[in-house]
Amino acid sequence: MDAAGWDPAVAETLHDDPAVRQVLVFAAEQVVPRLNGTTDELSAVLHALDGGFVPAGPSGSPLRGLVNVLPTGRNFYTVDPRAVPSRLAWQTGQAMADSLLQRYLDETGDYPTSVGLSVWGTSAMRTSGDDVAEVLALLGVRPEWDEASRRITHLDVISLEELGRPRIDVTVRISGFFRDAFPHVVSMLDDAVRMVADLDEPDTDNFVRAHTLEDLADHGDQRRATSRIFGSKPGSYGAGILQVIEAGNWRSDQDLADVYAAWGGFAYGRDLDGAPAADDMRANYRRIKVAAKNVDSAEHDIADSDDYFQYHGGMVATVRALTGSEPKAYVGDSTSPDAIKTRTLQEETNRVFRARVVNPRWISAMQRHGYKGAFELAATVDYLFGFDATAGVVQDWMYEKLAREYVLDETNQEFMRSSNPWALRGIVERLHEAAERGLWESPDPELVAAMQEIYLDIEGDLEEE
Repeated sequence: MDAAGWDPAVAETLHDDPAVRQVLVFAAEQVVPRLNGTTDELSAVLHALDGGFVPAGPSGSPLRGLVNVLPTGRNFYTVDPRAVPSRLAWQTGQAMADSLLQRYLDETGDYPTSVGLSVWGTSAMRTSGDDVAEVLALLGVRPEWDEASRRITHLDVISLEELGRPRIDVTVRISGFFRDAFPHVVSMLDDAVRMVADLDEPDTDNFVRAHTLEDLADHGDQRRATSRIFGSKPGSYGAGILQVIEAGNWRSDQDLADVYAAWGGFAYGRDLDGAPAADDMRANYRRIKVAAKNVDSAEHDIADSDDYFQYHGGMVATVRALTGSEPKAYVGDSTSPDAIKTRTLQEETNRVFRARVVNPRWISAMQRHGYKGAFELAATVDYLFGFDATAGVVQDWMYEKLAREYVLDETNQEFMRSSNPWALRGIVERLHEAAERGLWESPDPELVAAMQEIYLDIEGDLEEE
C-alpha cells in the first residue's frame, strides 16, 4: 500500500481476506491522510496569531484508536460528560478492575474490601472514562447508553451471580479539574454507590453495604455513610503534599496525612457539592486495602509530575498513618487497552527509573534543551523524592544512581553548571535531604563528600554572580 501511494483501489488486489482489505481501505482513506495532516500544526498556530479562524476538532488520544482526533492542529473541544464512560472505556474499565482484583487475589488469596482510586479529569478526557468505568465495574454496576446520542441513560446493577465475586467498596479521590469538568459523572458515581449500598445482600458479598451499615451504627447519617467521593474544597485544586515536601516542614506520615485530609476532605455527590467531611474521608481511608492510580499514555509517567506523588503517594501515606499498616499500592496500565496490566507502585517506579530517569538517551535529550532540560532533571529528582517520602519506593541503589548520573557524571555536571547551576544545586540539596531523613538509608560516605564538594563549588560560583 505504501509503495502504491496508499491508493484505496490497490487494497482489493493485495489480499484475499475481505476483513484485511477493509482495514487497508480504511487506512488509505482515513488514517494516512489524517496523519499527513498533522503538519498543519504550525500553520494553524500562525493563522490563529494572525487573527484567523482555527477549525474545531475532538480531543482524545490517538493511541486509544481515536482516529477522529486527527489531524492535530485543530481547536479541540472536550468530551461530552454525559457520554462518560464510553462503551470502549467500559470494556477497558472492566478489564482494569479484573486485573487489579486478580493481582490482589494472587498476593493475598482474598478480595480487597475497599479500593482507593485517584481519578483525574485529563485522563477522563483522553480515555473517555476508563477510571470511571473501573469504579462502576468494582461496584458491580453497568451503564446503559442511548444508541443515538451515546449518552448514558441509566445504571443497572449487575447480579451477584453474573458478577461472580463480592461488590468492592471504592473510595474516589477526584482532582479539582475532574470536579469542574465532570459534575454529571460525579453525581452518577454517587448514584452507583447509593444503589449498591441499598441492595439487600449479605455483607460478605457487598462490602459497600457492610461499610455503610458500620457507619450508620456509628453516627446514624445515611448521607454521610454513603459518601465515597472526596476532593479539594470548592474552588481550590491540588492535594497539598507538594507544598509540604517543598517546604520540608514534615516529620512523619501523620504530618502528610493531616495535610492530605485538610486539602481533600470535602465530599462530593448529589446535594453535597464539596461539604466538609474530613472525618468521613478518614473513616473510608481506614478501610482501603489497595491504593490505586491508573496511567493511560506512554507520553508521560509517574516521575513526570508532582501530581502523581501528591495524589497516589499521599493516599498511601494517609492510609498508613490511619491504620499503621501499608496498603497495597497498584498502578493500572491501560496504555494498550488490549493488554491491561496492573503493577505494584514499586514495580512501576523501577520500570520508569530504568526506562527513562537514568536512560542515557533521555539524559542527552534533556541536555539539548539547555536551561529547561536541566530543570527537568532536577524536577524528576524532586518527584522521586516526593514518592519516596509518601510511599517509600525509591531504593538506595536508585539514589546512588541519581547521584552518579546527574551530579558526578562529568558531562552532565558540566552541562548543568553552564545551563542551570541552580538545578544542579537543587538536586544535591534534595539528595542530601533524602540521606538526612533516612530515606537514603546507607549512602556511600565518599559519594556524599563528592556531592558536598560540588555543592560548595556551585554556591561559590552563584555568590560571585
